[in-house]
Parts: sequence; structure tokens; C-alpha cells
Amino acid sequence: MRFPSQAEEQALHERVLKKNESLASEDVFRVFMDPIIGVLRSNPGRTKDEAHDAACDVLLEYLEHPERYQAHRSRLSTYLMRAAAMQALDMYRSQVARERREREFGGVIELRATAPNESLEIIVEARHLVGRLEQAMQEKDQAVLGLILQGERSTHALAKAMNLPPQSEKDLRREVKRNRDRLMKILGRFGKEE
Repeated sequence: MRFPSQAEEQALHERVLKKNESLASEDVFRVFMDPIIGVLRSNPGRTKDEAHDAACDVLLEYLEHPERYQAHRSRLSTYLMRAAAMQALDMYRSQVARERREREFGGVIELRATAPNESLEIIVEARHLVGRLEQAMQEKDQAVLGLILQGERSTHALAKAMNLPPQSEKDLRREVKRNRDRLMKILGRFGKEE
């Protein structure tokens, strides 16, 4: 579980750069995997799986882009070890951030959760409001409003639902906007009344 000598590292790197030797990638994993995992595991709180994942990610990245390693700057083992340590740190930070988001989200859900009987009351009230809105609007307007509430933004789709006659693109946009604004005003007035 020790890193190879500098000469062995350099010879292995030359083989990887050639990209025509199929056993070079296997040798990289055989030579570097255990030493990198061993060093990463020496950090407190790092599991074997996390160390293994970080080492795999770094070795795969190296094999994909071996030209990124610059031999005049450091040894190959140092380059890979530094990259693995950064990968493990990124994984740790990502995990901490995910746990924080889940904790915060859980707190928000707990605060906003409604009792089952309140949910039923909301559903009944919503159905009542939808029924009143359907009575107040024409069928054509209901179809257009349904598209708008579903997030439809296409001028042609809304124009088709509005049964607008064929016209220039500029006039079509203007007419769709005018009708859309009219429906939004109706909804606004309806909301204030309720």
C-alpha cells in the first residue's frame, strides 16, 4: 500500500499518454487505488466507501485526460492524491449541504402542513370557487384560462383556443395579449369579490 517510485510513475504515465496500451489503465488502478484510499481513510470521519469513490473518480478523470498532469510541477502520486483529497472534500461538502437542505425543507413542511380536516375544507372551498368562476366565464374563456394556468405561453396555442381568425404575427400577438389581459382582470376582480 505504498506509492511507486518516481521513475515507475513516469513510465506508467508515458504508457497512459500513448492511449494504445489497454493494460495501462488497469495498471493505474492497481498501482494507485489502494495507496490513495489508505491516505484518504487516515482523515477522521471518512468512510471506506467515500475514499473509494473519490479515488475512482480521480483515476477515471486522469485516464480520460492524462495530458492535464504536468510532470515538471509534481509527482504523479502527489497530483492524484491532491485531486482525490479535493474530490473527497467536495463530496463531503455536497453531503453536508444536502442534509442541511433536507433539514430546512422538513422544517418548512412541518410548519406548513395542514390538518386533514383543514385540507378537506380547502378542497371543498376550491371546488365551490371553480364552480362560481365557470358560471361567470364563457366556455371559450375557460379553455384559454386553463391553458394559461397550465403554463402555456405559445401565441399560436392561445390564439387557437381563443378562436382568433388568421392574421399577421404582430396582430395575432396583440390580440392574444389583449384577451389574456382581459382574463387576468376578470380573475383579479373575482378574487377581490371572494
